[in-house]
Parts: sequence; structure tokens; C-alpha cells
Amino acid sequence: MTIISQLAFVVILGFFGFLLYKRITRIKKNIQLGRDQQIDDRKGDRLRQMLLVAFGQQKMFKKPLPAFLHLLIYVGFILINIEVLEIILDGLLGTHRVFAPFLGGFYTFLISFFEVLALLVIFSCVVFLIRRNVTKIPRFHKIEMKGWPTLDANLILIIEIVLMKAILTMNATDLVLQDLGNANYAQTGTFLISGMFVDFFDGFSESTLVIMERAAWWFHIVGIFAFAVYVTYSKHLHIFLAFPNTYYSRLEPKGKMNNMQEITNEVKIMLGMNTGEEASPPPEGMKFGAKDVNDLSWKNLMDAYACTECGRCTAECPANITGKKLSPRKIMMDTRDRMEDVGLSLQKGGKGLEDGKSLLGDYISKEELNACTSCNACVEACPVTINPLDIILQMRRYVAMEESAAPQSWNMMFQNVETNFAPWKFAPTDRFNWAQEINEK
Repeated sequence: MTIISQLAFVVILGFFGFLLYKRITRIKKNIQLGRDQQIDDRKGDRLRQMLLVAFGQQKMFKKPLPAFLHLLIYVGFILINIEVLEIILDGLLGTHRVFAPFLGGFYTFLISFFEVLALLVIFSCVVFLIRRNVTKIPRFHKIEMKGWPTLDANLILIIEIVLMKAILTMNATDLVLQDLGNANYAQTGTFLISGMFVDFFDGFSESTLVIMERAAWWFHIVGIFAFAVYVTYSKHLHIFLAFPNTYYSRLEPKGKMNNMQEITNEVKIMLGMNTGEEASPPPEGMKFGAKDVNDLSWKNLMDAYACTECGRCTAECPANITGKKLSPRKIMMDTRDRMEDVGLSLQKGGKGLEDGKSLLGDYISKEELNACTSCNACVEACPVTINPLDIILQMRRYVAMEESAAPQSWNMMFQNVETNFAPWKFAPTDRFNWAQEINEK
């Protein structure tokens, strides 16, 4: 590579690095819009969960075929980036295949292995494109997936195919140039997959092959840089956030609901049970539940960014299955959209959270919230342990406690629980009357 090429590479690397830094900073600030939540317990269990769920993709294998194809793409993405490291070093140092002289025959094996992975990635992406656009799996075609979400999913798959083809083209033309004895292309031995395609390039002149090889090299590395930036705007951000998200996800049984400590303390005071500091009344002006993203915790907001938009949660949701408006996937997508809107407004010096909108009402309707049965099917189905139910419960609490706008049937139940200690309107002394007939028999 010439000095000009090295300088161009440094400029391109710096440019995309700057864009990536800005985007990561914005995502971090958006997540920090949420209230603080201390999660620092059971570090060993959390690490184990991260390794099994995020790295090992444990929950994906409930559906073996898509899980296996996803694993091929995932492993290919990680391991092929080792070759990207070599390309970056070549760009900075002005070398060509800098690792080849040090690794010898193992280098040929390594690149061949990467090429096999590249071919499997192409195969998997083609299958996923067919599943999305030809067989049309129902969960990929819900109302919230119209427009950009569907285009985004297809774009990612197409980009991955093109990038993998660029690797194979680069290697195949490289092999032809080696055979021609070009001094800039040291002998590496024949690569397993690209070696099958060298015949396609036999009729080209040496200068044309150099242009083709360099074009594929530049296209691949610039494509990788652009892809890294694009991912931060895409649902494929889960590639990175799945790891911290699974680490910080809750370890308690899924059916356990977290009480509002302030309400628990107030009840204790009323009952004269606990007069210590922990039973102090809630502070003046405190908000119960969540109306906007700043009322949710930072973990809820990280969940929204980590959402894969796979739709497994919605496919398992009994409310959605029976035609209700609720879609747990949409809850996460709406939360992320609200964060993005607020973050963009703050970035431009706008009103941010004071823009006259809120997550409740403008993004998520009460009809959606009220349709939830709190069954936790969505939480169980999520491959990266996202918890849409936690957001739903916090927003329903706001509706019930701040707006006093719970459905009338719910208010009757609440009243019965308060006066009769049961959801039904009969005296506590009559609670076990139903068992009398059984005893008589």
C-alpha cells in the first residue's frame, strides 16, 4: 500500500470511529434518562446467565432450526472479525496479509476456515430472507413491523451477504495474483472456498485483478466500519447489548412481582407494624408508577435497546393471540422510540421530556396495557431475557394510582379486596362456604 492509501485508511478509520463514539455516547445518555436501580448482587449467577443466554444462546434453541442458523451467523460474525483485525493492521502498516509470514501453513487453514464460515453465513442469511419474505412467518408481519423494522431486518441480512461475498472475491483474486507471481502478493497456499472460484478470474489482466482485489478489500473493510455504525441505529444493536442486558436481568422467579416499597411502608405505618426508618412515608410529590421513560429504570431502557424484534414475545402473548391490541414487542419498540425522540430533542437543544408528549398515551395506549394478563409468557419467550411486563406493570400503576383511571371492573375488584379481603363481593366469613357441600358428601 502507498502512503496515500495508508493516510486514506487512517482518515476513514477515524471518521467511522468518531461516528461510533458519538452514537454510543448518545445511547448511554438515553439509557441514563431512566431512574437509578441497584443491581450488584449474585455476580456469579449473573455471569453464568450471561454466558449461557447471551454467548451460548441457550433460549434460542427452543426452536432448533432458526437457532442453528442464527448460531452460524453469530459464530461467523465473531470469528471472521479476526480477519478484519488483520485487514485493519494492513491498512495502518501498509502491509498485505501481515499474519501470513508468521503463521505459515496454519494461516492457510485459518483463512479457509473463515471462508467456510462466510459461506455458511451467506446460506443462513438467504434462508432467513426466505423465511421473512417468502414463507412469511406470522410474527414478522405484525402491525408494528410495517415499514422501517421490516426493511431494517432485510437490509442487515443483505449487507451480511454482500460483505461475505467481498471476502471471497478478495481472496480469490489474491490467489490468482499469487499464481501470476505479483511481488505484492506473497504465497499463502490455496484457500478452501475461494480457491474454487479462481477460474472465474483467469481471463483478466494482472492490472485489472489488482484493481478488483483492492476494490474488494476496500469495500469489505469500509463496509464493516459502516456496518458497525449502522448497527447502533438498528435492532441489531442486540449483538452487543445482549451481554450486559442478560448480566443485569432479574434472577428472581418470573412470577414474582416487585411491590412498590413506598406503598408497602405506608401500609405498615397504618397497621402499626414497623415504625423504623424503612417504614417512613413516601416523600411529598412522589410519582407512583411510570408515565414516561424517565420514570422507568435504566434497566428497562436497556431492555428496549437490547430488543431483537424477533417477535417471540408477541407470538406467545395470549392477549395478542386472541386479537387484543397488546404486543409486548411493540411495548419495547415504543419505549426505544420515545428514548430516541427525547435524546434527539436534547441533542438539538430542544425540550426533551418537556415536549408535551409522554410514553403513556402518545406511544403506548391504555388499551394495550389493560389487555396484559401478567402471565409472563413474553418474559419466558425472550431470547435475551427482556422484561416487557415490568414496564407494563409500572405504567398500569401510574394509571391506577396517579390518574385514578383504572377500568371500573378493576376498581370494583380493588374495593372488594380492601373491604372483603378477596376479589369477590361477599363477607370474609362466607369465604369457605363452598366447601360445606364437599364436607357433607
